[in-house]
Amino acid sequence: MLVQQNVDGSDFFNRSWEEFKVGFNNSRGNYWLGNELLHQLTYNGPYKLRFDLQASNFSWYYAEYSSFVVYSEALGYKMVVSGFSGNVGNAFSYHNNMMFSTYDRDNDSRGSNCAAYTGGGFWLRHCAWANVNTVHGHAGGFQWVGGLYLQSSRMWLMC
Repeated sequence: MLVQQNVDGSDFFNRSWEEFKVGFNNSRGNYWLGNELLHQLTYNGPYKLRFDLQASNFSWYYAEYSSFVVYSEALGYKMVVSGFSGNVGNAFSYHNNMMFSTYDRDNDSRGSNCAAYTGGGFWLRHCAWANVNTVHGHAGGFQWVGGLYLQSSRMWLMC
């Protein structure tokens, strides 16, 4: 099941808490499933999470996590992930145990609001690790830590 798709690194993911809660998409293919549905799906059953990452040179990479859970809104849609495998760095686990952050609800561990700074909501510990919902060329850019600048990204839930 598709969770996220960022086809162009635009400011499409610079959305409010309520918008990330219910999900959104556009005609270009940018997409977010919705945090409430992510919670309902992952909290009641075992799910894996996969990232498909297309670099700016059009090469493809992946990161897979054997366990992925999103907690309720009352807990800030906190995310727990483990069991990395893939052909790219393990950037997403750096965000493990973080609540979701948006420009209007700052839950990161940094002194400033990373979601406002990077131009997109996500589970953020600091501002520049697994930046799949960020704007190209803004605050480190649309990238995966280790210098992998992205052309597009997708997140998938797998049973």
